Amino acid sequence: MTIRAVVWDVDDTLFDYTTADREGMRAHLAAEDLLAGYGSAEAALLRWREATDQQWARFAAGENTFQGQRRDRVRVFLDAELTDAQADAWFQRYLGHYEAAWSLFPDVLPALEALAASHRHAVLSNSSLVVQEHKLRTLGLLDRFETVLCAAELGVSKPEAGAFLAACEALGLPPHQVAYVGDHPEIDGRGAAEAGMLSVWIDRGTARARAVGEVVAHRISTLAELPALVRADTRFGAPSTFG
Repeated sequence: MTIRAVVWDVDDTLFDYTTADREGMRAHLAAEDLLAGYGSAEAALLRWREATDQQWARFAAGENTFQGQRRDRVRVFLDAELTDAQADAWFQRYLGHYEAAWSLFPDVLPALEALAASHRHAVLSNSSLVVQEHKLRTLGLLDRFETVLCAAELGVSKPEAGAFLAACEALGLPPHQVAYVGDHPEIDGRGAAEAGMLSVWIDRGTARARAVGEVVAHRISTLAELPALVRADTRFGAPSTFG
């Protein structure tokens, strides 16, 4: 099979979300004089991530809006009754510190350059277009992608097959001619594989990257491995390294 396009996840795949979230929240809590209330920076960060995962799950299930999940993350984290305006203001102050810590992984630009002439590129993210287009533009990547698709506008989230198939449809290609690269073995790895794409799990060693039992995706530890993989497309040859 010939792979003609690569669809990318953003957070913890192209963009070092884990580091930016950690450093941004640490700086924000210090500025808000809130660190002492959580015992340690690590405890505060754990609470923030638990609130983020909880509220994102509600958004993905259609139980909240994108802006609503942001507000509820703040309310849960602070354990406080806040108006929408108060929650929005708190989150905006956090965003200032978070964005100051944004950076790409060092293997991103070399991989994109290596595949620039041979493959088409798109983005599929479980976020919103406003958020991810701003992020990609700030990081100097937006012009490298033909299209950016996000769950908030699609109305369907990864790992649902419909999200991945929407990306293939936007490119005008069948799933078997498209690779998907993401950092989460279930949401990205299994989801893309079940949609019929060449599924590539970039294992960056984050806490979320836990291997699952069934072999469904090609596992790589650096994007330097990606060009050879998508050019060879060993789905029906050598076994996957996922698991």
